[in-house]
Amino acid sequence: MRAFVVTGPGKAEVQEVDPPVPRPGEVVVDVERAGVCGTDIEFFTGEMAYLHTGEASYPVRIGHEWSGVVTAAGSAADESWVGRRVTGDTMLGCGRCARCTSGRQHLCADRHEIGIRHGWPGALAAQLPVPVRALHELPGEVDATLGALVEPGGNAFRAVQAANLAPGARVLVMGPGTIGLLTASFAAATGAEVHLLGLSLAFARSLGFTNAWTAADLPSLPFDAVIDCSTAASLPARAVDLVEPGGRVVFIGIAGEPSLVDTRRLALKDLTAVGILSASGALAQTISAYAAQAVDPRPLVAATVGLDEAVAVLSGRRDPAWGDAPKVHIDPRI
Repeated sequence: MRAFVVTGPGKAEVQEVDPPVPRPGEVVVDVERAGVCGTDIEFFTGEMAYLHTGEASYPVRIGHEWSGVVTAAGSAADESWVGRRVTGDTMLGCGRCARCTSGRQHLCADRHEIGIRHGWPGALAAQLPVPVRALHELPGEVDATLGALVEPGGNAFRAVQAANLAPGARVLVMGPGTIGLLTASFAAATGAEVHLLGLSLAFARSLGFTNAWTAADLPSLPFDAVIDCSTAASLPARAVDLVEPGGRVVFIGIAGEPSLVDTRRLALKDLTAVGILSASGALAQTISAYAAQAVDPRPLVAATVGLDEAVAVLSGRRDPAWGDAPKVHIDPRI
């Protein structure tokens, strides 16, 4: 089958590889759609941290935001999955350790991450092997595009959940990329007053986020929560400065260098600080929100292209006709 393979920094190609054979407890999914995200770009550039810690190595088969149809089931996997439209968790814990058995498989020290960690092949391919325990069925209201947006949406859902927003609360979301805009959308769905902070804001405003500011014109308002979805090393400390005493700061963006926070500020303002890793635990809620049209993230997708165009996408070469939407999807079938 055809699969996209990153062979080294700045080097990638579509290769013919052996199709997956489901092991016990696994299924094979025919991939309909896969999203390209910042992690995939970091693998392409060589900046991804796991490449430097030994948790990943080239060649890498990327892609962890996906949807598709189950076409085969291994032994000990329920055959009724065959033919069902699905997406799934990226984080695949060992299933035996204390973290896994307490529902925190996304923190398992021995976890695989689809398309990311310890060599589990990703979704930029015709087919993808997935453990049954990671699967989530997609209802008819959730199409292939929405299905591939469940994983990033689950991250955003968890960030909003961690902010503990009451209706009418004022929240500042830093970084209007895919995760930031999804976070703003889920926050708006709670009834919160949503503000965005970023550099380029025209697209965010086109989605209806009128309270979109740059650092130069951000109004002096009391924010009940601040959610940092950016990759700027300076913004976590800024989040602590901007949030109201007794409020919450949520960190989901990851900078390329250490982002320092003065813990004295956390203590003296009596703040709650929460870090978010992965969509695990929020995939079902995200699917439900999409199905009910409480949040519709499809405008975030600029274009859907084939595997042969993945190098251009990872290199940042975008067709101007795509506009400013941040996400690009890959359909391995075209």
